[in-house]
Amino acid sequence: MKGSDAPIGVFDSGLGGLTVVRELIRQLPNESIIYFGDTARVPYGPKGEDTVIRYSQDIAAFLRTQQVKAIVVACNTATAYALPTLRAQQDIPVIGVIEPGARAAVQASRGRRIGVIGTRGTVRSRAYDKAIARLAPDATVTTAACPLFVPLIEEGWLDGEPTRIIARGYLEPFTDGKIDTLVLGCTHYPLLKTVIGETIGREVRLIDSAHETAAETARVLRENDLEAGDSNARYRFVASDDPEQFLAVGQRFLGAPLERVELVTLGS
Repeated sequence: MKGSDAPIGVFDSGLGGLTVVRELIRQLPNESIIYFGDTARVPYGPKGEDTVIRYSQDIAAFLRTQQVKAIVVACNTATAYALPTLRAQQDIPVIGVIEPGARAAVQASRGRRIGVIGTRGTVRSRAYDKAIARLAPDATVTTAACPLFVPLIEEGWLDGEPTRIIARGYLEPFTDGKIDTLVLGCTHYPLLKTVIGETIGREVRLIDSAHETAAETARVLRENDLEAGDSNARYRFVASDDPEQFLAVGQRFLGAPLERVELVTLGS
């Protein structure tokens, strides 16, 4: 495929980016998508910046061999560390999840008291702090890393007392009216919306950047004259390790059955 009929490339460190794919499918039903989940090297959150950049470059290079017309970095840690490098190296649009999420948070916040939860890497990068400050210099941003949320979600522990105990520990800095808006700064976290919402209080607005990222992708494709016509959208899913596990767990994130997952091994 060439030009506007080419697929959108989407990647994440694992399965969480499928929440972004779900929203892309909903908002852009004519677009074909190829998704790469780096399940061999997940998680990215505890890894250093140089390592995450190298992994992201590996995946971008693979996606370019698949003739993608744009790349969506559906991983907050990879967006925080690697987005500027990828944009400098690629001659196609590269879209991240942090700027759209920050924009949605600023728009939703009534009192400019915004919380952000994410992996250690995302929080350490201060990418959300900086993005929110550019949009709303008067905002107060409180952040916290929640590293146990990802394995809990991937094991299917979306509710239950152990998950709630961990959520209460992580989210204590955001309770008692300290924030009015909370950014779910990891694409896994929307699957814990119920527990998170009940822990911090229903009056706090939860921001899932997937919707905004899909809307941003639509805008970028439109501005670059890359929108697909009335073509039959096709979806491919690729994992760097254990495609059977991806197949079994991935539909929880995608919200739809997965029929096939390809295996592509990248650098160590």
